[in-house]
Amino acid sequence: MKLDILVFGAHPDDVELGCGATIAKEVSLGKKVGVVDLTRGELGSRGSAEIRDQEALKAAKILGLSVRENLNFDDAFFVNDKTHQLEIVKMIRKYQPNIVLCNAKDDRHIDHPKGSKLVSDACFLSGLSKIETEQDGKQQVHWRPKQVHHYIQWKNSTPDFVVNVSGFMEVKIKAVMAYRSQFYDPTSKEPETPISSKNFTDSVQYRARDLGRLIGVEFAEGYTSERSVAIEDLDKLI
Repeated sequence: MKLDILVFGAHPDDVELGCGATIAKEVSLGKKVGVVDLTRGELGSRGSAEIRDQEALKAAKILGLSVRENLNFDDAFFVNDKTHQLEIVKMIRKYQPNIVLCNAKDDRHIDHPKGSKLVSDACFLSGLSKIETEQDGKQQVHWRPKQVHHYIQWKNSTPDFVVNVSGFMEVKIKAVMAYRSQFYDPTSKEPETPISSKNFTDSVQYRARDLGRLIGVEFAEGYTSERSVAIEDLDKLI
């Protein structure tokens, strides 16, 4: 299956928080979007890998994903080496996306910048024909995405561009809250974490609202890019 957009996240819930509304918007426009989670988030203080597996499936249905896979890398301990790069190269060649979205380049959680650089490097390597990979016993064709962008996460990085996601925040919030084990739940007996507070859950809305304010719309999501952002003509700017 060829995808238009392939989104990578170090943990289940990264993509929902970082670009869930963008995904929902692109799906509504008829795009085929898939997600690859690098780990199962098994070292998280709340819930378990098994619970997050189920939450990820629920979130995938809410967002309308064409596919969701998990590479089962070691949470917190995966590294940017040949073994891990090749696993991601296989995913890129399998789905041949035009656009790849991935973790923030700089962030609070150590897996986010690690995952960001790992995916970015793999996107380049995937285009090298002399790197050979197989899927289901068949040789894969080399493929390099045309665009690689990084969604903003915990830190308030200055975006290179923002996407108007007005009308899609409700879907995003539903997808985020599918991870009931991770986020604000006043009845939970689990330990408190930086993302389990009501303040954090509220921040998902007010960050998008603030980015929207900057471009004169209700809600927006921000990204940093690996290349200069180009437009066809000045009329394409909001």
